[in-house]
Amino acid sequence: MVLKGFKLRIYPDGYQKELIEYNFGANRFVWNNMLDMMIKRHESNPDLKSLKVFDLNYILTVFKKENTWLKKAESSSLQVTDKNLFEAYKGFFSKKRKFPRFKSKKFPKQSYQSKYFHNNIEILDDFYIKLPKLGVMKYKNKKSIPSVIKYVTIRKSSTNKYYAILTVDEEIAQLPKTSKSVGLDMGVSDLVICSDGSKYKTIRFDKKLSKKKHYWEKRLARRRTQALKDIQYKKKFGLIDPKPLEQYSNYMRAKLMVAKYSEKIANQRKDYLHKITRELVENNDLIVIEDLKTKNLLGNHNLSRAIANQSWRALRLMLEYKCEWYGKRLLIVNPFKTSQICSNCGYDDGKHELDIRKWDCPNCGIHHDRDINASKNILNNGLEQALVK
Repeated sequence: MVLKGFKLRIYPDGYQKELIEYNFGANRFVWNNMLDMMIKRHESNPDLKSLKVFDLNYILTVFKKENTWLKKAESSSLQVTDKNLFEAYKGFFSKKRKFPRFKSKKFPKQSYQSKYFHNNIEILDDFYIKLPKLGVMKYKNKKSIPSVIKYVTIRKSSTNKYYAILTVDEEIAQLPKTSKSVGLDMGVSDLVICSDGSKYKTIRFDKKLSKKKHYWEKRLARRRTQALKDIQYKKKFGLIDPKPLEQYSNYMRAKLMVAKYSEKIANQRKDYLHKITRELVENNDLIVIEDLKTKNLLGNHNLSRAIANQSWRALRLMLEYKCEWYGKRLLIVNPFKTSQICSNCGYDDGKHELDIRKWDCPNCGIHHDRDINASKNILNNGLEQALVK
């Protein structure tokens, strides 16, 4: 059994949207007040032990008595917020993560999570779902959903779409063994280059929609400037109370259109990565990839945008969980000198500049494609690592 997520597009009515926004606000209120209390507590006495989840849940009952409006919110979601805050606060001190930040209602993506108990989350048929405190609403999803549900996360995207992400327990059948191994080299002109010579080309989804997105980005910038000038003018002469920026309809329309094109680009890229990783996991028992430090590579300003578009990190994460699900093996190796060593004889020909895509080994004379040679070296390093383990 593995934990798996199912993302459902839900269609709440007007009243249900108000309840969702209400829960967003309640969870944000609890997070911000608990975090403020923990910061002040630590500043006043750093030697005090940090509060546990049980302590935060106990304090939550006091919050509810002082702020009776919290009782209308979904109760388990507030407990999940306490748990998430505890994990974030603990992670800062133990694992050197970033310190948890206060949440803002202006952030375009909002979410909260609820626990499953007593059938408060239920799939009624192929078109309707029952959610805690929200009731029954339509949803859209083509896949069949397992009956064992653990959590549901209600999320509102920057394009004002609502989603229910179900975390479920599912038994996943293992894929048949193929007795094949492959090394993968990540590139810019080609996204993935395999040691068997096959390549997955790079698709610049950001460039395909760049004109339409840029059209609305220009209007967004201009309308924002015009709205801010209007606000400043009204404040200066005291004509009327200026309305906030979020109430300027032309500005908000342009902002929504920019978000829609950004979302479409992200969805297209993610779909492409899913198709590539699924095919690789189906066809190979052992997959070897290089441990790329994307943050360092982004320092090259000539290639930074192209590298960011590749989403190498997302591709690696997909391979990791899919190999775990389907009983395949993934190895991560050091990319040191994989592009300059001959995969046939092991001769080190020295560093090759990026414009050199093909070269001949001076030792054995074999002709190399730079990327395929690198993927073969990655596979050889992975096979050696597998033997050692």
